[in-house]
Amino acid sequence: MQDFVDLGEKIIFLVMLFASILAIAVFIERLIVYKRNFNKESESLLDSLTLLVRHRDLKGTEKLLETHPMENSYTRFMHFVLEREKENHKGLEELMEGKILKERLGLEERLPILNTLGNNTPFIGLLGTVLGVIKAFYGLGTLGNSGAEVVMRSISTALLATAAGLAVAIPVVMANNYFTRKMKLIIGHLEILSKEIHASFITSGKHNQSSSSTPNIHH
Repeated sequence: MQDFVDLGEKIIFLVMLFASILAIAVFIERLIVYKRNFNKESESLLDSLTLLVRHRDLKGTEKLLETHPMENSYTRFMHFVLEREKENHKGLEELMEGKILKERLGLEERLPILNTLGNNTPFIGLLGTVLGVIKAFYGLGTLGNSGAEVVMRSISTALLATAAGLAVAIPVVMANNYFTRKMKLIIGHLEILSKEIHASFITSGKHNQSSSSTPNIHH
């Protein structure tokens, strides 16, 4: 039993080390992605795009997208809308919803890893604690009073496993909440922009089409 418990403790700490390395890697990768999609420059771009859409200025929108140096959710969305709008596609509203869903899936990518680590590392640490307590009681029963030093060392190792689990879980949960909040803001902005497009091009286009004999919705 002693060998089994020792092996279990080693596996627990190796798992915690792997979990911490994985969490750091995912955090850095997602931080780069969200910094590209949510910053002052992207917010300024969103305001400019919204203003151009309200004025139905397609050429201005295309020019702005061409001069913008970095690709993000807003530029990808507007490129998609402009391509479909040129085709005069009747299902543009549904296509925009699909594009927003695609952007959401991209922003949510790898966040389940953080969610899984945040939810499970405390339990992995607790398992290490249980193994340490088993080891401590086993040593106490085997060595008696002379094994007090071994028992105390086993208990300290057991508590260290719990501490390691919490040390991994707490920042991971905070990072996951941070990215989830940013994702909701970006998707919310895209939904607002899609409504602006709907009001400026689709709804207005239908009105213009009903009052004109030409098949083109724009004047």
